[in-house]
Amino acid sequence: MLVKFLDSIYPLSESLQEHLLHILKEKKLSKKEYLLKAGRICEHIYFIQSGLVRCFYLNETAEVSSWFMKEGDVIISVESFFQQKPSNEYLQALEDSTVHYITYTELQNTYRQFPEFNFIGRILTEKYYTLSEQRLYSIRMKNGAERYQFLMDNFPELILRVPSKYLASYLGITEVWLSKIRGK
Repeated sequence: MLVKFLDSIYPLSESLQEHLLHILKEKKLSKKEYLLKAGRICEHIYFIQSGLVRCFYLNETAEVSSWFMKEGDVIISVESFFQQKPSNEYLQALEDSTVHYITYTELQNTYRQFPEFNFIGRILTEKYYTLSEQRLYSIRMKNGAERYQFLMDNFPELILRVPSKYLASYLGITEVWLSKIRGK
């Protein structure tokens, strides 16, 4: 599935496909299992074949959900992965999930060995950077109801799959407020 997904972004040479199939590993996660905990270095880049994963951090009083990724998404703790330093975030499965992954070193070696793979990396980076900017804009410029509507318009499946307490945290509102918004 991952190779097919990558090939849809940019045609993969046969040698690159063979290389990826050789280095890719698979991991099955149980609901609530962690891929990464704060304080650890994010050494892997993951592709979700099935399931749902959330990223969150801890502030002084609570867990704060910062994003959710589902089937077909790539997940990392961005700063930790790219700078190979300890993460401030947690990556946790919200559903039983299956992910495919490679290490940071394997990714860098693949970029060097297969220049066409850099194109795929750039396209994926653009996609997730754009999503990050949209999230920041939403947090800064929209109220809770508008943020919820944005999520409904762009990621309606998350509304059905993410537990309310995590969704409220992601939207920067209370569960009570989320319930009121949903009731309107």
